[in-house]
Amino acid sequence: MAEGWPSEPLADVAARRDALRHAADIPGADASALLDAALTELDGVLDTLAMAVAGGAGDAPAAEGLPEAVRAERRLLHATFQEAPVALFLLEQDGVIRRANNAAAELTGAPAGYATGKPLTAFVDMPSRAAVRTQLAAVTRTGKPKQARCRLLTPGGTQDVTLEAASIQLPGDPPLLAVAITPAAGSPAAAGRAADRGRSAQADAGGGDAIVAMTRRMDMITSITGLLLDNSTFTEAVTLQRCARLLAGDIADWVLVDMERGGRLRRQYAAGPRTTQSEELARAVRNVDPQPDSLPAQVHTAGRSVLLSHADEPGALGSGPGGTPLVMRLGATSLICVPISDGLTSYGALTLARLPEKGPFEIADLSLAERLGEHLAIAIRVDRMFRDRAEAAEALQASLLPARLPDVPGLEFAAAYIGATQSQEISGDFYDVFRCQDGWAIAIGDVCGKGQDAAAVTAAARHSIRALATVRSAPSDVLAAANDVLLAGDYGERFVTVRLAYLREDDRTRDDGRKLAVRLSGAGHPGPAVVRGDGRVELLEGDGLPLGMFADARPNCADLELREGDLLFFYTDGVTEARSADREFFEDRFVDELAAVAGRTAAEAVRAVQELVTSFSNGELRDDVTILAMKVGSAS
Repeated sequence: MAEGWPSEPLADVAARRDALRHAADIPGADASALLDAALTELDGVLDTLAMAVAGGAGDAPAAEGLPEAVRAERRLLHATFQEAPVALFLLEQDGVIRRANNAAAELTGAPAGYATGKPLTAFVDMPSRAAVRTQLAAVTRTGKPKQARCRLLTPGGTQDVTLEAASIQLPGDPPLLAVAITPAAGSPAAAGRAADRGRSAQADAGGGDAIVAMTRRMDMITSITGLLLDNSTFTEAVTLQRCARLLAGDIADWVLVDMERGGRLRRQYAAGPRTTQSEELARAVRNVDPQPDSLPAQVHTAGRSVLLSHADEPGALGSGPGGTPLVMRLGATSLICVPISDGLTSYGALTLARLPEKGPFEIADLSLAERLGEHLAIAIRVDRMFRDRAEAAEALQASLLPARLPDVPGLEFAAAYIGATQSQEISGDFYDVFRCQDGWAIAIGDVCGKGQDAAAVTAAARHSIRALATVRSAPSDVLAAANDVLLAGDYGERFVTVRLAYLREDDRTRDDGRKLAVRLSGAGHPGPAVVRGDGRVELLEGDGLPLGMFADARPNCADLELREGDLLFFYTDGVTEARSADREFFEDRFVDELAAVAGRTAAEAVRAVQELVTSFSNGELRDDVTILAMKVGSAS
């Protein structure tokens, strides 16, 4: 530092300059006050340069000891200070409150003990803070009194005031700042707010405001709880957005939801006042993730809530669009930040911000926010648990069905599976197409029940049938051996209905077109149906006992001949037992609908029946629907 350079760091001047620049971007900023403050800063820089050129000023003389008479006068002045009818603050040179009298406490709604140690600007509306900070610094630097217009934060909102600051030198103490705040004379807005505060004070006297606030908080908890319990529409992203919308405009003016994604906190949602300007700002804020040193990140990491009744740190929420501190950009003067935590896991942070018109947050608001954070966390935990289970179930369900059907020359395969709408558990339906001795095999089945136990039986049945078909020449022998496998597996009361078909090319005659020999065996499973190329439909009845029930069950065999253009249509009972709103069964119209798909490709036939079943039941399927069709093509 150059000799004679004043003790005030240049960094402080730069910080106040930046604060003024950011304040100019805030809606509602007082351009006149900011210009006055900027000129004051310029005067300070010029004074500093002049002092540096002149070699600087000497240090202030050391304070001498105070006689008893002076100390008595000081006690008198202290009593006068406390009881003065004007709001008075005694500040350190950096603007931090050292003393606040009774009138100041009444004006700000903050007890003197609460205000002590906080910057005076914490009680000033956001657009005015930078200008007030500059004027206080000018008083400290020059020793000359300064006056500034600003808006003060009060329990009833903001109030236009005049702030007068002067430097005082007390024997034995470093210089201090004395600040007097008086309501701005002749301000209509101030008169209106004063009337509102008068009415509010009358309501407080009767406990009216307390009852209204308590009722509003209870209503909010009820609304959020109802939203979280609406499982039919619950998704994490949508629910967080709806919760933010419910909170914004009632409990808070701005709501920020930040969630941990990929090991770091990311902004999930931001909601504010429903104005065009606020919506544009909300979209911009959503694109700014909280920095690691921001309040939401600290709350998420520590798992502890923070209440800033008077948000005196502009960087509490990090920087917003354009580098302006987000607290200033939002115009927030009071903050609550709570973890979204169920007590074991912290999923993110919920931040509530108020504009000055609503007054500062209270302890009761913090309690409400903490409860909402817990409720959100529990709902998220349950949703993620069910989502993980659903994904596992889908993966397991997919493993029970072939990834794709084989390409067989002259044969066309198509299949569809639709899960029951009234159950999210793993289905017991399965189908398969695979090679067997001298040809191809088709299997379709349905396991009693749902869930993981049913899936285990499904896997055992499907894979044992596929393996046995490579060594058994008749489908009935395969099902009999599979029955032994299931009985040996001790699957309790689970049983399986199955249809197994062996497909072999019939080489005996080719003069009247291609023929396919089909040998069918069943174990209590319905169908299949044969749709001839000319539209005739033959519905085969199910026969035999289900697998896994009796050791002496012996499935029967039946032979069937298919010609070019014929369709073999397999299905589970979810098709025929689908019900309409009039309680009718799809089985009553099944044959007619199959006749309508004659001549179509296998894929078209499957899609048509799938759409018909879904439409017939109005999308409310009571059981899983599984369809597999095979059409005989040309011999080429």
